Amino acid sequence: MYIYEHKDWPKFIWNDSKIANLLAEASFAEGQILGKMQELGFNLQQEALLVNLTEEIIKSSEIEGETLNTEQVRSSIARRLNINNENSITSSHHIDGIVNMMIDATHNFNTPLTLERLYGWHAALFPTGYSGMYKIKVASLRDDHDGPMQVVSNKGSHEVVYYQTPDAKILPEFMHDFLNWINTDSTENPLIKAAISHLWFITLHPFEDGNGRIARAITDMMLAKAENTAYRFYSMSSQIQKEKNDYYKVLEYTQKGDLDITNWLIWFLRCLLSSINSSQQLIANILQKAKLWQKFNQIPLDENQRKIINMLLDGFEGNLTSSKWAKICKCSQDTAIRSIKYMKDNKILKQIGAGRSTHYVIDCGE
Repeated sequence: MYIYEHKDWPKFIWNDSKIANLLAEASFAEGQILGKMQELGFNLQQEALLVNLTEEIIKSSEIEGETLNTEQVRSSIARRLNINNENSITSSHHIDGIVNMMIDATHNFNTPLTLERLYGWHAALFPTGYSGMYKIKVASLRDDHDGPMQVVSNKGSHEVVYYQTPDAKILPEFMHDFLNWINTDSTENPLIKAAISHLWFITLHPFEDGNGRIARAITDMMLAKAENTAYRFYSMSSQIQKEKNDYYKVLEYTQKGDLDITNWLIWFLRCLLSSINSSQQLIANILQKAKLWQKFNQIPLDENQRKIINMLLDGFEGNLTSSKWAKICKCSQDTAIRSIKYMKDNKILKQIGAGRSTHYVIDCGE
């Protein structure tokens, strides 16, 4: 028997005493990070928002096995929210759609969640009507035309069935109950409500594809509502990606259990707490970046030099070499070498290694 087959569905129960300390710890950490971010000032808050939304979107797609271009995601978010982004590039319609979904979820957290709104999110995820090479029903509930939907995973040569989703015939009624609950003020702690919303939507699996990403968007919406701010200063999806195996295990355990969701709430709150704690490093990185730019802004720099600095500060993939500089800035090798020498002389870059292993990093003055 699956959880949704119990006669009292969806009257979830849990053991308050088992989650009380964890809930208090997560709530306290949440308040602390919001307080710290408010002290940063508008420009640094915008930078934090850009970094975290980028991370959230990238990792949410990674959980589903899809790798997105980080710079395209970052550029799309910056354009959508009018945030300054010196290294802006053109983004695909697919990425723009994912970004629009996430921004709608987090910035319009007080807007009722309706079936039409969810259809819009689903259409944004699959603008061509295809998931990979397969045509799917977009912006409508699944109809199970190929039989009951099963949530599966491949382990080696074996396919593991985590659970079977509710029959498509009862989806409209189940979705009505879910949306009515999510849009109704209740006495539940808002963090508990965020946890339940994730589990409930994943259980229903109302679409042919994209359910995991939409569930995580709903979670972000509920967390934004709990915090009463559209600013996202931590990434739940990043933490879920790190704990993906445990995530699927606790979901499977919960789907095949009764209506007691204590274990799911414990896992969710621990994941939330870990994601908030991880954001402490984000604050440190943003403050370090601001400090370095205070120093660099005193030195005359051209557009390409500023572009390279931003790329390095935002997490340049691989090692920066003169040949990579020439390719990125579309200039000659000699021009790249002169620019690098200028930045070394002004203690902006420092050289690591020698010969073929020579590359350059930001000189933090340490």
